[in-house]
Amino acid sequence: MSFSQALTQVVPLAEIDDNKVTPGVLGFIVFAVMALAVWGLMKSMSKHMQKVDFKESPDSRAESGPTAPAGQDTGRG
Repeated sequence: MSFSQALTQVVPLAEIDDNKVTPGVLGFIVFAVMALAVWGLMKSMSKHMQKVDFKESPDSRAESGPTAPAGQDTGRG
């Protein structure tokens, strides 16, 4: 029994032909699984992005009063 005959019995989805190079059924299955994984990730990302609040809250330092200019030392250290 040759190697290619043994391989076709073990992996019936992969068609082995020396004169023909195609992805075959196994390539389609791998592509379909990857497409489903990307679809699931995009759906999950969409759900998480809807939870994000894009409205910026007011800065607490701006409400506390005037601040020292950038070059002055405030005495904190």
